[in-house]
Amino acid sequence: MSAVAAAPEPGKVRAFLNLVLIEHSVFALPFAYISALTAMFLTDGRMHWGDLFLVTVCMVGLRTFAMAANRIIDREIDARNPRTANRELVTGAVSLRTAYVGSGIALLVFLGSAALLNPLCLLLAPLAVVPMVVYPYGKRFTDFPHAILGFAQAIGPIGAWLAVSGSWSWYPVVLGLAVGIWIGGFDLIFGTQDVAADRAEGVRSVPARFGIPAALYGARACHAVTMALLVWYALLTDAGPAFWVGLAVVAGAFLYEHSIVKPHDLSRLNRAFFTTNGFVGISLFAFALLDLVLRGLTF
Repeated sequence: MSAVAAAPEPGKVRAFLNLVLIEHSVFALPFAYISALTAMFLTDGRMHWGDLFLVTVCMVGLRTFAMAANRIIDREIDARNPRTANRELVTGAVSLRTAYVGSGIALLVFLGSAALLNPLCLLLAPLAVVPMVVYPYGKRFTDFPHAILGFAQAIGPIGAWLAVSGSWSWYPVVLGLAVGIWIGGFDLIFGTQDVAADRAEGVRSVPARFGIPAALYGARACHAVTMALLVWYALLTDAGPAFWVGLAVVAGAFLYEHSIVKPHDLSRLNRAFFTTNGFVGISLFAFALLDLVLRGLTF
């Protein structure tokens, strides 16, 4: 068989990338960069492009595996929910075999890149996979699957720090908790649109169990805690003025996000979920990078 014939069909690749929402890497990847670059700055003051590349590959590989596993495990639930009934595994745009193969390749990419970073990353890599598989089952046994998602996402900054330094630090744990609680919070907002379907199918979540107002109040509390943790991280790492400006911008984005989503009006939910939270990650990374450069990080 020729190399051309053996290559995946472009349409299948695009469909798989749509399945795993590859563009949503924008939520967690910037915080992994903040962690990795801070570790580089505190270690020797230099940016290590090779490590940063491998961190990127690790993050995208693990996230792709997690999303594919989520879609595979939830395919029957997705088929019964009008909002998710057009997902690729439900419609047949992506076959179950392709999803399994894609998730397997993503997992191998993650483990391979972890092995190239350092022995500690390789040793801990399998542990990072566990919550990614547990999360989709969470909605079957707990009303708080959002917390499992948050825990899974908290791993990113911690892993990025270990990738660069090869040693443990509590700094990225604080940043990881901030990221996990942030993502768990906006997952509460996202879950409000599925209350009727979740209750009908017995799918468990905070909005389905406690109602939309409670979920939105919970999201506000999560994001208040997120801001407190980000402030703590800034103090721990002796962040400069640019990072503090970035925190002010993030606080403004949170206030805007919660001002446009109301229990009786979810019409702007997508703007709150996708646009605003994407802005949070990218903007804070930009200010964090500027701060590190101003403090002496060299390229």
